[in-house]
Amino acid sequence: MNVKIEYPQPHIAVVRPKGRIDAATSAKFRDTLRRLPSQGVEHVIIDLRDVSFMDSSGLSALVAGLKLIRRKGGALVLVGPQPPVRMALQLTMLDRVFRIYNSLRDAVAAVNSRPY
Repeated sequence: MNVKIEYPQPHIAVVRPKGRIDAATSAKFRDTLRRLPSQGVEHVIIDLRDVSFMDSSGLSALVAGLKLIRRKGGALVLVGPQPPVRMALQLTMLDRVFRIYNSLRDAVAAVNSRPY
């Protein structure tokens, strides 16, 4: 798994993982999310369009990131999960916990609006 981070606005990070997020890669993903608040990031958008698979350790990393960002008063949202990832989110009912958007544009607009 590779992870790229973009900053469309100073307080927003778009995290773009690519590949599989599983037991072998989830620690790197979790650490990436954990570092963002110390860099001045308030809101995180995770673009899942290039993630082909996510197991429970990946889902756990998402939840940990969500808790961290919410404690700091921000929002963490998801964009474009592929069918296998969307199914994992649905089976665990995390699709009810995370706000999921079809486009990056919609996600950026959502985190810029209040309330989260």
